[in-house]
Amino acid sequence: MTFKKDAGRNKSILKNALILVLICLYAAYLIVACIKDFEAAIILVALTSATVRWRPVIWGLVLQFLLGFFVLRTYVGLIIFEWLNNVIVRLFGYSSAGALFLFGDDYREHFFAFARFREYHPFKLQVLPIVFYFSALISVLYYWGVMQVLIQKMAWLMQRTMQTTAIESISAAGNIFFGMSESSVMIAPYLDVMTKSELHAVITGGLATVAGATLGGYIFAGIDPSHLIAASVMSAPAALAISKLAYPETEQSKLITESDVELSKRTERNVVEAAANGAAMGISLVLNIAANLVAFLSLLALINALLGYFGGLIGYPQLTFELICSYVFMPLAFIMGVEWGDCQLVAELIGLKTFLNEFYAYGVMGQYIKNRDTGDGPTLSVRSEVIATYALCGFSNIGSIGMILGILGPLAPKQRKVLSPVALRALFAGSVACFTTACIAGILYVPEEFIQTNSTSTPGMTTVY
Repeated sequence: MTFKKDAGRNKSILKNALILVLICLYAAYLIVACIKDFEAAIILVALTSATVRWRPVIWGLVLQFLLGFFVLRTYVGLIIFEWLNNVIVRLFGYSSAGALFLFGDDYREHFFAFARFREYHPFKLQVLPIVFYFSALISVLYYWGVMQVLIQKMAWLMQRTMQTTAIESISAAGNIFFGMSESSVMIAPYLDVMTKSELHAVITGGLATVAGATLGGYIFAGIDPSHLIAASVMSAPAALAISKLAYPETEQSKLITESDVELSKRTERNVVEAAANGAAMGISLVLNIAANLVAFLSLLALINALLGYFGGLIGYPQLTFELICSYVFMPLAFIMGVEWGDCQLVAELIGLKTFLNEFYAYGVMGQYIKNRDTGDGPTLSVRSEVIATYALCGFSNIGSIGMILGILGPLAPKQRKVLSPVALRALFAGSVACFTTACIAGILYVPEEFIQTNSTSTPGMTTVY
């Protein structure tokens, strides 16, 4: 018993020490940034003075925690998200009708084969049909006005609690459903008049969440849909909170109230045209995903070949980029609440997501999930799988910066000079938002069976402590 207490105390000391190290590293980053960039110095002064508006920061994190508590610690939340799980799987399943016509028996053979990214190339068979189908569906819902209502209601909640501007709130709510390209088009008329802080919040929100059309690809990798949805919803207010902390508002916004902002309306004449335009918009998303996968996986192979060569010179030929990431991000994985035995694998996934993209990281994670059932190869516990799902659920990777600049540049020509430095800073803020969501998941997650068992005596909003 004494040994267990000592082990627990030592683990707590190690965890607190790692947190302190990360805080010191973040402080060092801010100091170095201030030396290189006068504008960064202004931000550091703002962080240590009264210019930071703490209400959006505090309320953003509170909303993030409350959403996580509802999803992970209440019986009602469990039931609702299990229902959403079934609905989404069935909803994405209808994409098989068009895919069967296009690909025939090849698609029929692989449709229910999850998490096999390393056995065959699934892009044309799984991701491509879902992106086209879901883009068309979202476009139809937007044409009917359904999406506008959902976005405005969620934006209203964030604006009333966090007191962010109308354009920031609408963009954050829209990013739960849309990708960066669709949400940028939605607020395109206002991009040129946004403040730098508002632009930073818009980009951070896009990087901290994922597009609804890409969820199907993650699901077909074997990732739990309910946790994917919860992660994207939780990261929306968190992105605003982290953004306002990293880039406080020092200008006067022109887009504060709902009357200052009106969601752009669709110009289609009928629902058929809306569906066709939505499917056409999916082409750019598919091409972007394909280009990133081909380019970054090829570069990864080149980097690993070089690392293996130079590693061989010092007697370590097995040196790879994934191995480096697995050690660099281990403290971060541990702080999130990942079991120590799984920290190296989760750290590897975080590195792949940050430097490549979340598609590939989820594919590798899907293989680990499959290994748990087959008993072959490395595997993750269910708890580590859930935390990793939240940590990876965002577009915050280096490749997304180029995509964002390519999208926002033509839409906001007057902001071209500020987009690049703002986007780079938003990459850091978006990553932090995803990681804080994973930390909350690590704090709140308990097995679903435990929630169900403890909720039988008192039905309704039963919680587990």
